[in-house]
Amino acid sequence: MAFKLSDRFADFIRAHAAANKVIFTTCTGAVVIAAAGILDGKNATVNHEAIPFIKNTFPNVKWDEKKQWVVDGNIWTASGAFAGADMIAHWVMENYAKEVYTLGFLALDFQPRDVNRQQLVL
Repeated sequence: MAFKLSDRFADFIRAHAAANKVIFTTCTGAVVIAAAGILDGKNATVNHEAIPFIKNTFPNVKWDEKKQWVVDGNIWTASGAFAGADMIAHWVMENYAKEVYTLGFLALDFQPRDVNRQQLVL
């Protein structure tokens, strides 16, 4: 049985994507936006343990089995909770000054990794 969203929730997700607003998902959250159809033809990831099932359920998505997170336009998908933290860190690094994110990471005692799990030097 396929995962089915309510029409109201699917419409909300599609409108958000159509407005080119950023969408973040972590772990199996990509299943929700895939069910809304906004990942069709796009690159994405999900918890890597779920990929065999997910590929069968949503075959029109280009599922990445190696990267910790994937960015395709305004959609950012991460494979798991810690990958999601690293993904958000990279979004912050792309959108804010180095002084801002460096201070934030120091306050959190957080050292982000890149998409291939390599520790970043800030």
